[in-house]
Amino acid sequence: MLILITGAAGFIGSHLAERLCARGDEVVGIDNFDPFYGRAVKEANLAALRGGPRFSLVEGDIRDAAALERAFAPRRPDLVVHLAALAGVRPSLADPARYADVNVTGTQRVIDAAAAHGVRRLVFASSSSVYGLDSRPPFKESDPCLKPVSPYASTKRAGELLLFTAHHLNALDVTCLRFFTVFGPRQRPDLAIHKFARLIAAGQPIELYGDGSSSRDYTFIDDIVDGVVAAIDEATGAAPGYRIYNLGGSRTTTLLQLVDLLGKALGKTPHVEWRPEQPGDMQRTLADLTLPTRALSYAPRVSMEDGIRRFVEWLDRVGGGTA
Repeated sequence: MLILITGAAGFIGSHLAERLCARGDEVVGIDNFDPFYGRAVKEANLAALRGGPRFSLVEGDIRDAAALERAFAPRRPDLVVHLAALAGVRPSLADPARYADVNVTGTQRVIDAAAAHGVRRLVFASSSSVYGLDSRPPFKESDPCLKPVSPYASTKRAGELLLFTAHHLNALDVTCLRFFTVFGPRQRPDLAIHKFARLIAAGQPIELYGDGSSSRDYTFIDDIVDGVVAAIDEATGAAPGYRIYNLGGSRTTTLLQLVDLLGKALGKTPHVEWRPEQPGDMQRTLADLTLPTRALSYAPRVSMEDGIRRFVEWLDRVGGGTA
C-alpha cells in the first residue's frame, strides 16, 4: 500500500513508518518539525528512513492546505494514518487555543484533503486522555467521554467526533485508536519516563506530583505499532465503518513503582522532590482490551520491566543515560 502518515518524524510516526517500509509498503510522511522540542531529535528519528526507496517526507503543517496538497497530490494514498498533533496534558493547560487550532482545525484539514483526493480510509491517533470524569477503569470504548479534564483531552475527543461526521456524511472509513501512555526508544524528551531517566542518571532530583499513588497503563512502542498495523490491515468489509479501539498495556504501574523501575534499570538511587497534585491529571488509567483483542488480535507482549530496560539501553546508546 501507499500510506500517508501525518507526524511521521515524531516518536510513534517514525517507528510506524519504519515498520511499514520494512514490510514493503510505501510511506509518504508529513511533519512540520514543531519547536516543542529540538529539530535534531526528529531528524534522528528519521535517520533510518531518509534516503530509503520506500519513504519520502514533505515538510509542512497540517493546517496548511498547500502543504497537504504536496503530500497527497503526486499519488493518491490508499490510507491516511493521522498522528500529527500537539501532545501533552500539562502544556495544553498553558495554551489551549493553540492546541485547539492544531489538533482540531488540523484534523479537519486532513479530512478535507483526504476527501479532495478520494482517500476512503483513515486511522486516527486518539488518546486515553478522552476518558474523563465520566469513566471508571478499566476504560471501555463505549464510555460516553463527555467530561474530559484537560484541553488536550477535549481536542482528541473533538477529533474523534469530526471523523464520525466525515464517516456519516462522506462515507469515510474511520478507525480511532486510543493510545495509553506510550513509551520506549525515541520517546519525547518532555515525557515522564524520558525526563525522569535523564535526571536520575545525572544524580539530579525528580519532581513527583501528588503522593505517588497515581497509576498509568503504560504501553511499549512496539505493542502500539502492532496495533496500528493491525488496524491498517483490518478487513473492513464493503461498507465503510466507524470504529474505536483502545491500545494499551492492560496493566497499571504507579508513579512510585515507575521511579523504582527506572532507578534499578539505571543502577541509581532516585532523589524525589514532592509537589502538589496537578490539574488535568487522571488518578488512574487502564484499558479494557476486549474489542481490539477480538477485532485486531491485539495482545501487548512487552512487560513494563522489559520495556523500561530497553528504553534505558537506548537512552544510554544515544548519550542521554550518563551523567
